[in-house]
Amino acid sequence: MTQQHVLVIGGSSGMGLALAARLLSTGRRVTIAGRSPDRLAAAAARLASPVTCVQADISVESQVAALTDDTLDHVVVTAADAVGAYAPLPSFTLTAATAVLATKVLGPWLVAKHLAPALCPGGSLTFTSGIAAYRPGSGASMIATANGALESLARSLALELAPIRVNVVSPGWVDTPIWDTLAGPAKHDRLSAMAAKLPTGRVGTPDDIAQAFLSLLDNPFITGTVLHADGGHRLV
Repeated sequence: MTQQHVLVIGGSSGMGLALAARLLSTGRRVTIAGRSPDRLAAAAARLASPVTCVQADISVESQVAALTDDTLDHVVVTAADAVGAYAPLPSFTLTAATAVLATKVLGPWLVAKHLAPALCPGGSLTFTSGIAAYRPGSGASMIATANGALESLARSLALELAPIRVNVVSPGWVDTPIWDTLAGPAKHDRLSAMAAKLPTGRVGTPDDIAQAFLSLLDNPFITGTVLHADGGHRLV
């Protein structure tokens, strides 16, 4: 276990950073990838153990293909782009919609295409969808579409890439920096209102989702599965 190497794409903040911290605490070797060199450097400074940082945009095939020249045990994709992902249909541009699909669907597809050959026996790919696939709201047409498509992609890849395991974690509302963009000053009020509706009585934390990822990485008998870490959001 201590020799495992895990690549976390989107590991410079939020859920990906929390996962990187948990992986390091178990003795694994961790590489984090992201688009911003500043965020990568800040993440590396926050983590208790050394990590390898790689700048890459998941929507650019050449950059995905160059992500590693090393063997990997697991690859986790938490990358997301909240900017431009939500808008009413009349004002939602094709450019914005294409960007959502590039990050949430085509990016993971490129990861499977180029990084699956680097995975060791018993390795896995784990992607991140989200509650919008099940409880879409106004202005969320494309993110709901992308999340649903990603889950279908994972099931197909679980067959095509077997015995490599392919799974998805579907978070609910999680208190991450993305909400600073989505809600601005209203962030606290919006998260509190959702917390009051959920069976768990609170929204998620990045560490809650990191635990969900770890459970999929560590169980060699799970593939083609969506693990819902949403506080019961699908039920309300």
